[in-house]
Formats: sequence, C-alpha cells, structure tokens
Amino acid sequence: MPHTIQLRDEEFTRVSRLAGYRSDYALARAMDVNRSTVTRVLSGDLQPGPAFIGGALVALYPLRFEDMFTVVTVS
Repeated sequence: MPHTIQLRDEEFTRVSRLAGYRSDYALARAMDVNRSTVTRVLSGDLQPGPAFIGGALVALYPLRFEDMFTVVTVS
C-alpha cells in the first residue's frame, strides 16, 4: 500500500502561534508559500507538498519533521 505525509494540524497550529505567527498570512510569508496553501492544508483540503513541508521546517525551526508531520498508509 502507498504512503503519504499528513500534517499533525493541532500541533502545527499550536507551535506556529507559539512561534509568533498570528495569522495564516504571516506564517505563509515565513514559509514562502501562498496563504491559500496554508489555509487549504490546515483545513484538510490539500495534502502538504514539498514546498509546504520545507517551508514549515525552515519557519518553525528547531522543530523536526516528526513534530509536525506523520507518515500514513493510504487505503
């Protein structure tokens, strides 16, 4: 079965607010992605892609991949 990356959305939102990002726009700027990308990933309408994952790791350093994402099996 194939696998995909899933955002740990509650943890992601919590740590982004603790890091001082008060809006999806501010977080998106720090991640160098569109605000709509952040909004759509957080709402579950879009799976996190490479740009989102890379941007999150840079903007929310020193958090690690495992802190924000999980690998799940797609059925």
